[in-house]
Amino acid sequence: MIQIFVTGGTFDKEYNYINGELFFKDTHIPKMMERGRCRLDIDVKTLMMIDSLEMTEEDRSIIAHNCRRSKLDQIIITHGTDKMVETASYLADAGIEKKTIVLTGAMIPYAFGTSSDGFFNLGSALAFVQTLEPGVYVVMNGRYFDWRNVKKNRKTGIFEEI
Repeated sequence: MIQIFVTGGTFDKEYNYINGELFFKDTHIPKMMERGRCRLDIDVKTLMMIDSLEMTEEDRSIIAHNCRRSKLDQIIITHGTDKMVETASYLADAGIEKKTIVLTGAMIPYAFGTSSDGFFNLGSALAFVQTLEPGVYVVMNGRYFDWRNVKKNRKTGIFEEI
């Protein structure tokens, strides 16, 4: 079984057609699994629904606590892309052993339909969490990165090796 922890980020944002703002309502993960005809055994748990720019050390502590506490050793965390690497670093230093932890997200909300990269990134995360050795990884744009060797290129919106 694969554990998915939802923390928010662009991945799960909705668009308010009246005022043009993005907001959180609920996670899209169950719909995505159904649409993708996913046959994996997964457990989805929402930890928080926040923009990663607003994420605090206390929020990261909650994520680490849940990773540590999970009986499962394959964990995906949906996360905002702006602070994803910082959370990956925090988790790597949190003393969580013998678990494969993959952070993924989206540059465009899943609710935007076919223009979103969220569906592709989630599928990639599901594949990588099953095949990578225990450790902490960032999975974006069809690639996986060790937490120590990745950055978000803010000009292109692509994650790349350092």
